[in-house]
Amino acid sequence: MRTPTSAGTRTEPRVWRPHTRCDSTPEVDIPRIAPWRVLPPLLAVLLGLWGLERGGSMWRDESVTWQVAHRPLGGIWRLLGEVDAVHGLYYLLMHGVFAAWDGGPWALRLPSVAATALAAAGVAAVAHRLAGERAALFAGLGYAVLPPVQMYAQEGRSYALVAAAVVWATYLMLRERWTSYAVVLLLGSWLHEFAALALLAHAFAAWRSRGWRVAAGAVLALLVPLAVVSARQAQQQLGWLGRPSWQDWTAYGVLAVASVLLARGAERGLVRVALPLALLPPGLLMVVSLVHPWYVDRYVLYALAGFALLAGARLAGMRPAGVRPAGVRGWWPWLLVGVLLVPFGWWSVWLRTPDSRKDDALAVAAVVRERARPGDAVVFMPSRRREWLLSSPGVYGGLRDVALDRSPAASHTLQGTELPADAVRAALLASPRVIALLDPEGQPLDPYPAEVAKREVLEGAFERCSVTGVRGARVAVYARPGGCG
Repeated sequence: MRTPTSAGTRTEPRVWRPHTRCDSTPEVDIPRIAPWRVLPPLLAVLLGLWGLERGGSMWRDESVTWQVAHRPLGGIWRLLGEVDAVHGLYYLLMHGVFAAWDGGPWALRLPSVAATALAAAGVAAVAHRLAGERAALFAGLGYAVLPPVQMYAQEGRSYALVAAAVVWATYLMLRERWTSYAVVLLLGSWLHEFAALALLAHAFAAWRSRGWRVAAGAVLALLVPLAVVSARQAQQQLGWLGRPSWQDWTAYGVLAVASVLLARGAERGLVRVALPLALLPPGLLMVVSLVHPWYVDRYVLYALAGFALLAGARLAGMRPAGVRPAGVRGWWPWLLVGVLLVPFGWWSVWLRTPDSRKDDALAVAAVVRERARPGDAVVFMPSRRREWLLSSPGVYGGLRDVALDRSPAASHTLQGTELPADAVRAALLASPRVIALLDPEGQPLDPYPAEVAKREVLEGAFERCSVTGVRGARVAVYARPGGCG
């Protein structure tokens, strides 16, 4: 504090300060935006937009989204009464997206990009509340760069949206905003009902709270209508699934071991939230799948948020008070990050190619366009592969689908219904030239009578003129003897 000066006393020189205003008005501080709030969602958006068109490809699950979301609202509603009710809310959402902007693959995938950015921001918010700013930054960035997260950020399906809902429900649980928690988790569960498995993980942190118990009960009660309908559709919906493979168990084992190691020494509150979220939903679903095969890793994509929380806390240096690991022990997470950079980078590039998905419906349609002649018959072997052409009506409309009885829209199904075996046999025998869309070599053959009839007629009454391999498919051209030329 400056004191008055007296005669003969040297006065302190004035120092000019650029930020001082002559009217003595106090300087207004510009609020600082914390990096953990901005960088994780920004990185998720940049990674999501990178290679979003995936080489002009679309695999069959995305093709289902495309063709269902383009149906009238009444048609979607009638479809959900027969099949795919578990994805009903997502189809309605995408119907609205396409109604507002029918922007091709960008419109199909941008909602997943936005949802992944929202999930990355949510992971950072949860980590900030439990472990501080550094952990928030590392956890949010870590979630955004995980290869499975990048994969489903660029896919026209519901899984990225479900993950965002579960992550933000976790944050709302920590804030004890129980009404909002119930609404957000119910939204995620209606997007895909396996999101409700997050309740088991949340119970470890919140089961003592009466508010959580009421909210959890409300979520389960309001999910019952969807569960009843989807249970009736389960055999048709999930009949293609087998029990978890050794690769599934190995991947889960790696996730479990890594999560437990990362949890050692972390704050107890963080571990109670993150470790159950990482391990319980996929673990329980895999165990159930030993009896009822329901497990697919993307159904519980949100479990990776728990892993990201643990990794972020570890990288931020979270340790019990007074414990300072010496030497390489304190740096092993950073060493692991360095070792993983190369395979993660390669994987990230590969995810943006058509080869990263099981098949490519648009590539199949392109080959059919090249090989087919006007009026050719087309047959799908098996019939569910009709999906390969449904998202390319310009190609499909120029062919005669000789096995089709009722179209997908007319039958309120995804791929339509087919004629009985005898009618399929007669329709093929009346066709001089047939385009057959087949699974890759070595796939199991469907034993149904109509599928057997297709194979017998093509092998016995036709010559195979050509076979073109496409990603996840084969396009074969058949003609009557002497007709290949």
